[in-house]
Amino acid sequence: MRLDENTMKTIESGELIKVMLLKQREGFRLIQVHAVSVKGGYELTYTLGKDYVIENYRVNLNENDEIPTITDLYPSAMLYENEMAVLFGVKIISTNPDYDNKFYRIKATTPFKVKEDK
Repeated sequence: MRLDENTMKTIESGELIKVMLLKQREGFRLIQVHAVSVKGGYELTYTLGKDYVIENYRVNLNENDEIPTITDLYPSAMLYENEMAVLFGVKIISTNPDYDNKFYRIKATTPFKVKEDK
């Protein structure tokens, strides 16, 4: 697989831990986790890499869905997960450590979350 190939795969939130565990065992490292707020929910993209191979895994969530933490497999994910919770409102189960929505000193609640039209 070359770097210029499309390596985006959409998975269900229930598959996230299994996929991340398999990739960790294969020697992949976590590069980043990216969140985007979309109407009614979120798109989360987990990017992993090994030996110049980059793989992306997309999870689509509804606004009230929860997703499990991956910090037990990739401790650096704690930074991304706390950021997603504070800035977007993503509900992540068991982030460790959890800064309880105080990761940033901001006045606005979930400033990057798409607001519904009233």
